[in-house]
Amino acid sequence: MNDAQASRNTRFSELSLEEVRARISSFAEERDWRQYHTPRNLLLALVGEVGEAAEIFQWRPDSELAPGLPSFEAREREHLGEELSDVLLYLVRLADVCGVDLAAAVVDKLGKNAAKYPADKCRGRADKYSAYVELKAAAKQAAADAEAEAKAGDKGGRSGGAA
Repeated sequence: MNDAQASRNTRFSELSLEEVRARISSFAEERDWRQYHTPRNLLLALVGEVGEAAEIFQWRPDSELAPGLPSFEAREREHLGEELSDVLLYLVRLADVCGVDLAAAVVDKLGKNAAKYPADKCRGRADKYSAYVELKAAAKQAAADAEAEAKAGDKGGRSGGAA
């Protein structure tokens, strides 16, 4: 197995978000860059890096963009890794400067998304979360209507014979 195959078999290394945060904070401190790392500047840098990552995919046909990017050459994969790293570094730095525990925020957001997108309702669908809320509301309304009909039927049956 070559290095490219090995890297495809391993999703991520053991590097934690906290270690990334500490390293980028130290990197900025060593260069006296904290003065430039305002939330606005970091967000704009992040957006710029997302744009650079997007350029790698721009104008390529979907046939070249299958999961795992098998049509990418080693240099293209390396370039993508560099741009995605830049995105992650700016994101982690922005979270740090803003006082957001990114790892905790991710766990919280995953829980919220699980509630907004229940697997039994959205499996194989790409609707916005509001569609699932509407489905849930419609199901509740249908249950309430059925219950009301059942109660009305019970009352009508009891009083119908006595006059």
